Amino acid sequence: MQVPVNDIEKWELVLNGIEKDTVPLDCVNKILFKLKGGKQKTINLKKLRDSGLKLEEIEVAITRNMFDMQKDIVNMDFVIDVRSVADYIQPITDQLLEKL
Repeated sequence: MQVPVNDIEKWELVLNGIEKDTVPLDCVNKILFKLKGGKQKTINLKKLRDSGLKLEEIEVAITRNMFDMQKDIVNMDFVIDVRSVADYIQPITDQLLEKL
């Protein structure tokens, strides 16, 4: 099911109020690690998925990177794939609203 663009904008508003670390990894495009000294490391989850890595393998890579950088991590941000979240949640929302 393709979600119209205006619905994507609505989902962006909804997601702005949600803790991003509760979003499933398959709905995350990138993880940005802000490091000491103003440096940044990015893990591009979309590229990893597109290259054929399974979710479990991606989780291992993230965990390994976090462990290796643990002394230097200042902050961590997620770039969410809003369309993926909307495609994931919209059918559930439609089903619930249909019962009202």
